[in-house]
Amino acid sequence: MSQIIISVGREFGSGGRVIAEKLAERFDLPLYDRHLITEIAEKMGMTVEQVEKYNEAPKMKIISRRVNGYSNSIEDNIAEMQFDIIDDKAKSGESFVVVGRCSETKLRKYPALVSLFILGDMDQKIKRVMEVYELSEEDAKKFITKKDKKRKRYHNYHCQGKWGDSRLYDLSVNSSRLGIDKTVDMLEDYIKARIEAMK
Repeated sequence: MSQIIISVGREFGSGGRVIAEKLAERFDLPLYDRHLITEIAEKMGMTVEQVEKYNEAPKMKIISRRVNGYSNSIEDNIAEMQFDIIDDKAKSGESFVVVGRCSETKLRKYPALVSLFILGDMDQKIKRVMEVYELSEEDAKKFITKKDKKRKRYHNYHCQGKWGDSRLYDLSVNSSRLGIDKTVDMLEDYIKARIEAMK
């Protein structure tokens, strides 16, 4: 198989990460998500917990500054390291699945990129989050809102396009319509068609 890079953006509770995992399994590809945190922690001499604290977080503007293109913000530096890692992997010709990390924008220059965005109906997302995190309906809704707000701020800070805007992605899919497994089936067919078109 020639190079294929599958980028998966997602709303919290949509099952986007599970969909990414299943696509990685079906195409026998490595999945990059939290794995990047471990790689960065090793490079920075930090613990995974320390890096996680600043992962996908906007910088604190009051104490952050940029000089000659370099930032003193640890949030910025961790984000840039993630972007560099996935770019290096793409540049090397590796095929992989990546979750989030602004990958639909940061890897857009690679013809092998297939960018997906997974969304869902709020009632279905609440139900899923209630089950996975054992939360009440009210707490699940608050958690979804908080997580998506964080993702949106992070993405929109590092990219020109707006998080979730369908024009940024090859395909935006509501996983609530078909459910996780049938959504994966449909996306697998689409990706196979894209691979065929790349030959």
